[in-house]
Amino acid sequence: MSPKITDIAKDLGLSSKELKEKINELGFEIKANARTIEDDIAELVIDELSEKPEKKEESAAKVYEEIYDAEADREIIKKQRKKTAGKKDSKDKKKEEEKVASKPTKGKAIEIPAVISVKEFAEKTGLNAAKIIGELMKNGILANINQQIDFDTAQIIAEDLGIKIKKIRDEASIEDLMAGNLQELLKEDEKSDLVERPPVISIMGHVDHGKTKILDYIRKANVVDTESGGITQHIGAYQVEKNGKKITFLDTPGHEAFTAMRARGAKATDIAILVVAADEGVKPQTIEAINHARDAEIPIIVAINKIDKENANPERVKAELAEHDLQPEDWGGKTIMAPVSAITGEGMDNLLDMILIVAEMEDLKANPNRAAVGTVIESHLDKNLGPVATVLINTGTLKIMDNVVIGESYGRIKVMKDHNGKNMKKADPSTPVLIAGLSEAPLSGDILQVVKDDKTARTQAQKIALLKKNEAMAGMASKDIISQIISGKLKTLKLVIKADTKGSLEAIMQALDKIKDEEVAIKVIHSGVGNVTEGDIIMASASAGVVIGFHVDVPAQVEKTAERESVDVLKYTIIYNLIEDITKLLAGLIEPEIVEVELGKAEVKQIFYTSKKEMVIGCKVTNGKVQKGAKAKLIREEKQVDEVEIAQLKRVKEAVEEIKADSECGIKLKGKHDIQEGDILEVYKLEKKIRTLE
Repeated sequence: MSPKITDIAKDLGLSSKELKEKINELGFEIKANARTIEDDIAELVIDELSEKPEKKEESAAKVYEEIYDAEADREIIKKQRKKTAGKKDSKDKKKEEEKVASKPTKGKAIEIPAVISVKEFAEKTGLNAAKIIGELMKNGILANINQQIDFDTAQIIAEDLGIKIKKIRDEASIEDLMAGNLQELLKEDEKSDLVERPPVISIMGHVDHGKTKILDYIRKANVVDTESGGITQHIGAYQVEKNGKKITFLDTPGHEAFTAMRARGAKATDIAILVVAADEGVKPQTIEAINHARDAEIPIIVAINKIDKENANPERVKAELAEHDLQPEDWGGKTIMAPVSAITGEGMDNLLDMILIVAEMEDLKANPNRAAVGTVIESHLDKNLGPVATVLINTGTLKIMDNVVIGESYGRIKVMKDHNGKNMKKADPSTPVLIAGLSEAPLSGDILQVVKDDKTARTQAQKIALLKKNEAMAGMASKDIISQIISGKLKTLKLVIKADTKGSLEAIMQALDKIKDEEVAIKVIHSGVGNVTEGDIIMASASAGVVIGFHVDVPAQVEKTAERESVDVLKYTIIYNLIEDITKLLAGLIEPEIVEVELGKAEVKQIFYTSKKEMVIGCKVTNGKVQKGAKAKLIREEKQVDEVEIAQLKRVKEAVEEIKADSECGIKLKGKHDIQEGDILEVYKLEKKIRTLE
């Protein structure tokens, strides 16, 4: 028979109304007209509310532990228990208890959200809710069954009780998806979930140095014959196998697509293969490719191609690359340089071995057991399949019929093919796939993420479209760069510098090198001789940088590109003006110094009112002025004893913003302070002082 509320209230020295209020405070639902409560709820209430003088020194947590260890065969009925208390007969109650009660789940990790109630945690783990409450109390947390606890707290309790749990992955923010923030999207809470994945390789270099021929030899498919002018027209992605390990190659047209992806924030490549012809050596596009790879902070392997030619001179190529800080290993440097021939195949196996060695050193890993995240390599409109996209899976596993959002595009994966055109049901990390079923063709560098349903995918795509529209209207000018650096998001000003002569370029570089500061830095990501090109604009856009032109032209088409990409192009004819403007720009980038500005002094004449939250005092301003909202040092006998904040000022009954010298006033202070008549308030305010470079 369930105990009566009146009996329990009498034993505890409470009225029935007071007891019901206490029961509700503990998180148990009880109707206003209820007369009885369940046995185990009664025990918990009695133990919580009864006095135990003989166990004063014993912690409440210990009491809970003893009570509920002894009553381990009894469970608090979840959900229905509190709603249906007293409505079921003892037989039904026993059956429900047997159904709800379960042994703690062990072995496989249980997934729980970032925040969970004690009740839900008990249901998912099969633990006694009262046992969980006791464990929480042992850890200094007083909770009821409706209390929300975070994942870290739940993990501590689970470990204490021998249960394995893991956090359910939150969906990525719209901002991360739009910005292509792969670092945030690929973040893993459990390092044990990570497994080795194939490396992703970009092949870069000068036109006609043999990039596509090398890739063609590696994958044994002649794609060059179908391309106009021997230049790669579309981005492809392919996988090959070497020594039982897979390698993924991105075939980019030069490095423009590589840059386009980076301009959207996508860091999809692990290693760059720089192809240099042994008979031609380093060319301007070779230098651009080096700078792109360096700014992306990925390792470079040099493939010295065309060694089968009579006029091939690999040693000269090494010397030219050394001038750009790529020191060959056989010269005591750290850059791997592999002589190869895409025609005869000489050195190609060695190149693949070098790729696997570098990949092993990079320790490339991903979690295949999560929702997929990928990067769009290229996309187009297919006459049969509609909008299709080539996607590189960065982490997770993409499956047929997954709902996805890709930038402003969304849809359900209805077709998935590998690089050979074979249909696939799933794609693991570092696997390139062609997918169909999208609402529209996405952009290169857009991020794919699997979401729970079509509605979520559509909503996120619409939000991304709106953010992109707002971003396009706002643009990214030097003011935005300054605000990013001041806010701590950006600490380096990246520059692309073009000059009319090599001598002018060297002079500018030397002058910039003299501008140094602990908080702000200049990084020249690319420099060269000649007019500003669209490639310069794209590189600056990819790095959120600025283009500097000295005695060079900026063609109209390039200006349009700069406007479209929201890149500042600064043109100069005098080096002094260039350096002065860069110095001013950097001065704006330096975080302002917070300084105290003295306002005045006031003597405390009388204390009118004191409470926990505020004080009202009468003062006379003896020097300077006193301002509303200012801070003040409380001085007694020439020593600072406290610090106060002025909430309000009054002259007689009129509220004012400031009081000047030789005037009496009423001052309301925030908080309660030990203030005495005769104390002095030294009033000041905090201001930001803009610093400049020396």
